[in-house]
Amino acid sequence: MQKLRHVFVFLLLVSSVISYAQYTVYGRIVDSATKEPMGGASVFCQNTTIGTATNKQGEFSLSLKSGGYELIISYTGYQTKQIKINHSDGRIPDIEMIKEDKSLGEVVIKSSNEVKDGWEKYGSFFLEHFIGATPNAAKCTLMNPEVLKFYFLKKSNKLRVLATDALQIENKALGYNMRYQLDSFIYYYNNDINLYRGYCLYSEMEGNDSLKRAWYVNRRNAYSGSKLHFMRSYYDSTVAEEGFSIDLLDENNATKFNRVSDVYDTLYYGALDSTGQIEIWFPRKISVTYAKKKPEPEYLKKYNLPKNVPIQISYIELIDGIAIKENGYYYEQKDWINQGYWSWKNLADQLPYDYAP
Repeated sequence: MQKLRHVFVFLLLVSSVISYAQYTVYGRIVDSATKEPMGGASVFCQNTTIGTATNKQGEFSLSLKSGGYELIISYTGYQTKQIKINHSDGRIPDIEMIKEDKSLGEVVIKSSNEVKDGWEKYGSFFLEHFIGATPNAAKCTLMNPEVLKFYFLKKSNKLRVLATDALQIENKALGYNMRYQLDSFIYYYNNDINLYRGYCLYSEMEGNDSLKRAWYVNRRNAYSGSKLHFMRSYYDSTVAEEGFSIDLLDENNATKFNRVSDVYDTLYYGALDSTGQIEIWFPRKISVTYAKKKPEPEYLKKYNLPKNVPIQISYIELIDGIAIKENGYYYEQKDWINQGYWSWKNLADQLPYDYAP
């Protein structure tokens, strides 16, 4: 009887941990003008495998693991909506969708310098900088390239890419189908920096046991040393233990980086509070080193680096401080700019926020 009592108490504790680690958000989607419910609207958490469609009453519900998410709501002919949510959210007030101004979009397209044979000229270049040039990228396929439109802006020397529909991408290396709503992709030729913004919904590929084992290994390898890994380790206060270190650009020497001895110093770090997030901020460029894995030979070759480089180094510019949630989600994402190793790792090597190694 005593043993049974202990087992019962243990199960209660496990149950409470599980319930704490998950939460549910629910709400209703309506037309902003008529207030009528919108059935069939797409509702998903950006960069996850979690999504659904609203019912006839415009209602939805999503079960989420602990952490933060960006809720994306889309419906043909309406402006896409984004809402930040976290564990404190339950019932979300009615979400009002606004119809798109088609005439404005037409004016933008007509006034832009579209490259008529854009895919032939820039298709491979776009794929290399959007999906990537890694071994995983070689196993990715863009299924509908015809939805892309390319614009070259001579005055600012940059390439802009838009899409008329969501990009459908197969990632056979990691075992995901990706539906990516591309907001915009911009490549700046003057400084060799590209920025892209969009909303990705992942779904698991079907496969036999052998494929699933390969995907499991590939995902673990992609996670190790990734930006997602780094964000979670900062949240968990395990940066050093997980193999990361941070160096800050010297205030008086633009080529020298100095090791940050305490990455949790209040100069750079805001500790976990009731909002369920931490905050980090660095006044100058930082380098993030991951010491537990070597860079791929393809990366070393591309940047003419010695073959015996033992560590991975990424450089980051923070335009403003960012907040990090338990699952590695951070915002504002536009304030984080990658260079170095992480800039080489694009869509083909990214994992959803609900991935658990």
